[in-house]
Amino acid sequence: MAERPVLNRDAIHDEMEEARATLQRLLQESSAADLRRRSSGTRWTNEQLLFHMVFGYLVVRTLLPLVRAFGRLPDGLSRGFARILNSGTRPFHLVNYVGSCIGAMVFRGPRMAARLDRTVASLHRRLDAETESALDRGMHFPRGWDPLFTDTMTLAEVYHYATQHFDLHRSQLSLGPSTAPRA
Repeated sequence: MAERPVLNRDAIHDEMEEARATLQRLLQESSAADLRRRSSGTRWTNEQLLFHMVFGYLVVRTLLPLVRAFGRLPDGLSRGFARILNSGTRPFHLVNYVGSCIGAMVFRGPRMAARLDRTVASLHRRLDAETESALDRGMHFPRGWDPLFTDTMTLAEVYHYATQHFDLHRSQLSLGPSTAPRA
């Protein structure tokens, strides 16, 4: 089994801040036509994909209590839960797609940026309050739901996942030079 990388709390804070600043910059630099243009490799427009990138942080906020709870329970329970979730992969992908389409109609421009600002601020507070032992506990995940999900993920990895998700989809935007992922 491959050894997991040690995730640094400060690095997670920094990457969330960088994503927040990147979203604000992308929204400010993009015209209405840029936002309506199809993204690269998805069915979403750039605006819908930007909302989906924000949605990744919202999902993490929701996942945290689950990971905390399952991290304290016998391993088989989270394995079974992940198996049940995996059985609903097709409906999940439909809801994920449609949800981002609808979300982009509600959270446009400054509202989208403000939503990410509030969510990242909440994640910063929660991350600061986590104990090291809590960050090391984890649970099984439905690997069919997201290519970035691994069989098991620690709480620290779930915090980090939000930015991994953001960066993965940033490479699919068709907005221009600001789209390129960080080195």
